[in-house]
Amino acid sequence: MRFETRSVHVGVDKDSAYLSATTPIYPSSTFRWDDLETNRGFDYTRSGNPTRAALEENIASLEGGTQCRATCTGMAAITAAVHLFKAGDHVVAGHDIYGGTYRLFADVFPQLGIDFTFVNQQNLDDVRAAIRPNTKGLWIETPSNPLLNCVEIAALTEIARGSNLTSIADNTFLSPCLQRPMEHGVDVVVHSTTKYLNGHSDVVGGCVVTKDEERGERIAYVVNALGLGCSPFDAWLVLRGIKTLGPRMEAHQRAAAAVANFLWEHPAVEHVYYPGLPTHPHHELAKKQQDGFGGMLSFDVKGGRAEAEKVLTGTKLFQLAESLGGVESLLEYPETMSHASMTLEARREAGITEKTIRLSCGIEHPDDLVEDLKQALEA
Repeated sequence: MRFETRSVHVGVDKDSAYLSATTPIYPSSTFRWDDLETNRGFDYTRSGNPTRAALEENIASLEGGTQCRATCTGMAAITAAVHLFKAGDHVVAGHDIYGGTYRLFADVFPQLGIDFTFVNQQNLDDVRAAIRPNTKGLWIETPSNPLLNCVEIAALTEIARGSNLTSIADNTFLSPCLQRPMEHGVDVVVHSTTKYLNGHSDVVGGCVVTKDEERGERIAYVVNALGLGCSPFDAWLVLRGIKTLGPRMEAHQRAAAAVANFLWEHPAVEHVYYPGLPTHPHHELAKKQQDGFGGMLSFDVKGGRAEAEKVLTGTKLFQLAESLGGVESLLEYPETMSHASMTLEARREAGITEKTIRLSCGIEHPDDLVEDLKQALEA
């Protein structure tokens, strides 16, 4: 089955009693055993649940993995993935990743003995130079958040294989509809399912997808042991959202392309970060490893924070809010919102300034979104 068909049908046909057309929600916290040794596949919802298992089956199919574990948040998914490593290990990550990921890598896991080095992964020599004898992992985020930098996944995974590293990619920004990192050699894929997979801003969740049995079993153990699994109702919401992932991503892209082209020509805009623009330095790479350019973009206004604030508070359709990937359009200020957990020095090193605004283009009509930004910029 093709992608759109799998989005609708995988993980759905689970009701043998009534043949319901949608996946049932199993809110039960516990399940009866047949005897002291056997049950029907589930015993306690922290360890596993039929609705969650249906979602995991669906996402594994879409990403090209063999196993998936759905978690309660995107950060829980990242936490589970990092538990593939142990105290004394070292991981090389990008320097321009999501602020919450940076906080976890810079402040939390080092206290547990896992160290991280942040490098510009566009420069493969810098990646190679960062590898130490105790390096065990390579963390990839492409396109990056919020500046939409793309890194070559296949080249990075080649480096990882050559040094016996586990490669992990955060595919939240594009979803498996537009990018499947495992096709380029990645070992593990993580998502915040809050974003495009759910697509309706009404749930928080995450997932970890693996393609080999050993890593899959480790992730399953960690999610159960740490209590990171998502609730049955949240799993059902994400599974419902995935059914429309294909057509939604087309609408997101259509809106983002129109907005990016408008902003590129606007005199109050200093720079636009969108791989779909031929002027973007990674345009050809994005065409090579992606099936589209996505619905995310950022731009720098001319001036500084005062000018950015006028735009951020002057829109009528774009809502000033964190998160992304929903049907409604959002804009946010990385400096004080999504990337506030990074140090000022780290933000500047990544290229984030007081001029930077990030947009998540929804599925509204592109002309309306352009008009909304136009009036905010002109104000």
